[in-house]
Amino acid sequence: MATSVKIDETTKDRLEQLQAAIKLETGRKVTQQKLLDRIIEREFTSKDDLIDSFRDNFEGLSEANVEQWLSGSARSENPVEEADIDRVLYDREAANE
Repeated sequence: MATSVKIDETTKDRLEQLQAAIKLETGRKVTQQKLLDRIIEREFTSKDDLIDSFRDNFEGLSEANVEQWLSGSARSENPVEEADIDRVLYDREAANE
């Protein structure tokens, strides 16, 4: 059950500043309620730690994964020859004509 809490303008402004910082740094929009819940539920040593707590847990790709993705190729256990690709592509086209 939600209960309203009265806060002064200074505190409201600080909550809004934290909301803006979280949105800017993480891309996630959080409500003041969610922000207050997080502050109360956990112990934070800094404002940065609080902001970081709203980040996704995705840590990114390894350098090797990025290189593989950028190279546009994937390694397969079944090597495919160019002639095989041509045969599949062009034989189908010829059959459809």
